[in-house]
Amino acid sequence: DDLYDSLPEASEEEEDMLDLAFALTDTSRLGCQVVVTEDMDGRTIGMPGATRNFYVDGHVPKPH
Repeated sequence: DDLYDSLPEASEEEEDMLDLAFALTDTSRLGCQVVVTEDMDGRTIGMPGATRNFYVDGHVPKPH
C-alpha cells in the first residue's frame, strides 16, 4: 500500500482502462503508467495470472 500511495494519482483515462482489467484490486495500476525507480528496489509487485488483451482477443482499432 505504501508503494501504491507513493505513485502519482491515476488519470481518468487510466481509471477507464482499469475498469476493463482482469482481477482488478484496490491498488491496481496499469504497468505502462508506473515508472520504476531505484527506490523501488527490493519491493514485490504482484501481477495478475491473466490479462485482457484486446488485440489478441480480436479487437480491430478504428482510425481517429
